[in-house]
Amino acid sequence: MYYSSNMDSYAYGGPNQEQLLDAVLSGIKGKAEAADFYSRLAAFAPNQKHKSEILRTLEEEEGHLKMFTDTYVMLTGEIPQYDLHPLTFNTYDEGLEKAYETGLTKYEEYRDHYLLTQHLPIREVFMRACNDEVDLVERITSLSSKDERVELEDFGKQPFVINIEEATKQNNTFRTAIWTGDHLQVTLMTIDVGDDIGLEVHPEVDQFLRIEEGEGLVRMGASREQLDFEEEVYDDYAIMVPAGTWHNLINTGDKPLKIYTIYAPPEHPFGTVHETKADAMEKE
Repeated sequence: MYYSSNMDSYAYGGPNQEQLLDAVLSGIKGKAEAADFYSRLAAFAPNQKHKSEILRTLEEEEGHLKMFTDTYVMLTGEIPQYDLHPLTFNTYDEGLEKAYETGLTKYEEYRDHYLLTQHLPIREVFMRACNDEVDLVERITSLSSKDERVELEDFGKQPFVINIEEATKQNNTFRTAIWTGDHLQVTLMTIDVGDDIGLEVHPEVDQFLRIEEGEGLVRMGASREQLDFEEEVYDDYAIMVPAGTWHNLINTGDKPLKIYTIYAPPEHPFGTVHETKADAMEKE
């Protein structure tokens, strides 16, 4: 490995230069994994405000990645080589929780490297990363606050106004009724990747569905065996299902399918909440 001619001045608590390079490379890997994580988390954001904050964090992490990479190249004259270990999550809330935990861990890591590194420019790199983790944790804490989240319960038969897009994206249950009146009902639904609503028919109920996030395939027909209507659907698409029509909606994308649906008249009991599809099948 090539080392800068000034490598001896980049002391890391003594003469161990390999330890210094390992610390910088760890910073590169951490920031690359963070950039990958926030690029995926943004797709799960429940509204534009949250998405903007996540994308802002992504931009900052990409800046830190460049900062650490430039430092490594300065020290070695080489492009860093490393493997990524992507953070996994299934819901936005789970992603925020992992972001918070990772932020605390990285803060301690960068702080320790800062305290052990004697060369001022490299100390500055770790100090900036450390301070930015503090800002990140505060931002994630704010995004995790339930004060901004829409309360999801059945407000039926009362005058009611809601940001339906935000509520739909926030919902993580298979089905939650948010308004059940005498003549219509509004429910929120989340269809997991690779899953579907399930082939069904409502003999006396017309149904409207709108996709707020994700993509799928809708099938309809006069009988269970004759589903001769088939269309691909995406964000902002609406689906109308006449009473007595067999139908199914399949999630064909790589993230949960977020929809809201209107039944006229109501199809489910007031206050219906089905956490999972299995729960819905058991209760109905």
